[in-house]
Amino acid sequence: MNPIKVLVLTANPNNTGSELLGLDAEVRRIEEAFRRSHHRDRFQIVTKLAARPADLRQALLEYRPQIIHFSGHGTETQGLVLENDQGKVQLVSTEALGRLFGAFDNSPIECVLLNACYSEVQANAIHQYVDCVIGMNRPIGDQAAIQFSQGFYDALGAGSTYAEAFNMGCSAIHLEGGAEYLTPKLIGGKGGRAISPVGQGLQAPEPTATDGGTVRPAQSQSIGNVTISGSNNPFNAIQAGGNVNLSQTSTQTSGSNPDLEAALTLLAKLQQEVAATDALTSFAKKDTGSKIVMLQEELQKPEPDKGFVKEVVDALKQGLDGVITLAEPVTQVAGLVAKALMFTL
Repeated sequence: MNPIKVLVLTANPNNTGSELLGLDAEVRRIEEAFRRSHHRDRFQIVTKLAARPADLRQALLEYRPQIIHFSGHGTETQGLVLENDQGKVQLVSTEALGRLFGAFDNSPIECVLLNACYSEVQANAIHQYVDCVIGMNRPIGDQAAIQFSQGFYDALGAGSTYAEAFNMGCSAIHLEGGAEYLTPKLIGGKGGRAISPVGQGLQAPEPTATDGGTVRPAQSQSIGNVTISGSNNPFNAIQAGGNVNLSQTSTQTSGSNPDLEAALTLLAKLQQEVAATDALTSFAKKDTGSKIVMLQEELQKPEPDKGFVKEVVDALKQGLDGVITLAEPVTQVAGLVAKALMFTL
């Protein structure tokens, strides 16, 4: 009986301006999940680290995997972040990814898991050609991403359907007290397959309804929106260093709390200062801008999530540490927000 092939690709370029992700730990958890599985002999794991666009294309052709797992950075509508030969950022557009998965006349691919921030857009594009696709509809923290992977593959190795494995991945985050258990989004999956209890062949699952719902993400790993330009080549990967534009978001204050009003005013000013500074790389600007927008949106809700607000503020502090002109207003925002929402920093 042919094994079920799982292709695991990771990309963590060294010039994103964000913290390096714990991708080695995630790959290790995936491998451990299958090693302790009763059906471990049914799975073959293929790992491609520091994946380049060519690595993705060649691995699909060479291994013909049933399951594809990508871990790394996402950029919302503009695609996924892979690497070039120098280990720098190389972007692959959403259109290119969709067309790649549609290139197979008789594709063996059953499930694609995009464990990257804002990857729901790419998941929808791939779903045109693959029945079961999982993406993230908001940023997802490093620890939550690892927990989801472990729960998902523990269940899959035990013979669960893709939909059931998805639910177990979300539960793994929730059981650890994480607030991001609603961040993963299952698209399709009703036609997924599972190993039978006796380990003989595959069986079709019963349909399982899942819904990502409203999210409360932790620290963002996203690089933000990156404007891509280039040729009409459907797999054109644009190297960082081109036109990267920070989009400003106007902030409407609720007026219900003077401290929140002051915090939102400071955030709007900080957003402009981040865009103008030379102390941050283009991608660091995008990452910081994304966090500012998320914090602005959360603070304008009737009941902001205190845990999420604190995590984003902490992420901003950490990301701007050492840049005095930017770190000081973040400290001021932190004090105002803590006072308004009555929590301790």
